[in-house]
Amino acid sequence: MFGDNFFKKVEKKTNVDKNTILSLAQKLQNSNMKDEKTLREVIKDISNMTGKEVSKEKEDKIINTIMKDNVPKDIDKMF
Repeated sequence: MFGDNFFKKVEKKTNVDKNTILSLAQKLQNSNMKDEKTLREVIKDISNMTGKEVSKEKEDKIINTIMKDNVPKDIDKMF
């Protein structure tokens, strides 16, 4: 499990609190992350949470990356 240090880094960069992150993680665990509709919903949720708009082009690129399993394995490096 991720430590408080990880959540503090994420919160500082995104202004999304730990409880919201954990709630999203629970939703992701119960979802099919190879389903394009589910991925688009998750991207929209994250966009709304962070207040950062995701262009259609960027959304397509994110989905393509996830569907092809090209997601970085070390999530902590993303922040």
